Amino acid sequence: MTKIPFIHTYDFEYGIAEPQSRLVSRITADNPGPFTYTGTGVYIVGTKDVAIIDPGPITPAHTKALDQALAGKTLTHILLTHHHADHSPMAAPLAKKHDCQIYGCPPRDEATTNGAGIKLDAGDDLGFAPDIVLKDGDVFTGADWTLETVHTPGHTSNHMCFALRQENTLFSGDHIMGWATSVVIPPGGHMGDYLASLRKIERQNYDIIRPTHGPAITHVQPFVSAYIEHRLDREEQVFQALEVGHKAVMDIVAHIYTDIDKRLYPAAAMSVLSHLIHLCENGRAECAGNMNLAGHYAPYSLHPNF
Repeated sequence: MTKIPFIHTYDFEYGIAEPQSRLVSRITADNPGPFTYTGTGVYIVGTKDVAIIDPGPITPAHTKALDQALAGKTLTHILLTHHHADHSPMAAPLAKKHDCQIYGCPPRDEATTNGAGIKLDAGDDLGFAPDIVLKDGDVFTGADWTLETVHTPGHTSNHMCFALRQENTLFSGDHIMGWATSVVIPPGGHMGDYLASLRKIERQNYDIIRPTHGPAITHVQPFVSAYIEHRLDREEQVFQALEVGHKAVMDIVAHIYTDIDKRLYPAAAMSVLSHLIHLCENGRAECAGNMNLAGHYAPYSLHPNF
């Protein structure tokens, strides 16, 4: 497997807006966990009239931290990378409080889980509904900042990143993270789309990537290249597991994910399923029944025997 140069240590403090650059500060919400790492990193862009990217969960401490950080500023835009419950619930009360609008992409009408009842801890924000629907290449401006949308489907169908032109920085949401790989969640998430989106980011030559969870990525090109190669290597591992006779998703997870916390097995199952669907779409594998978590898979054969 290609080794990704993950960053597992960085300095942060809960409950305050910590400067990251001249135009960017970050509040880390108090929702740490196996899928959120140290918690949701909420970015405030600008110095007077500001935008917020991924306002995070609703907790008393996080509400207080946002109120303190926004005192004396004008919040003009609330931007969402996607609709997961660690990213978007605070958007509606914050928009009401500051009389501004929510920008994002609505999710497809698809369940996060299927076939075997696996549910990820983060889950969906079922009430998420943006006021303004984003598309690739939309541009938003403040007095000292310009943000451009970069559509990056894969982790979810509605995932959007945001590029800060003044600092050649990408706010990557869950598309690329510094501390771990991102899970791709069928049916809304799609491995083919995810790989295409990673290559799209690789071509842009950003100076820095700021994920919603964990530390910033400053050596961008080698990191993104390793991210892509790791995902391709993982797909080959999934295919090799099929070749030695593993047919069920959870059997494949146990076979190839030998070095992760078992609490992450549900997330790993989603990524394995996404790889299996991608392999089937590319003619390398086939499925007995529906392509979901309960399906049985095998290498493609003109004479299937399962």
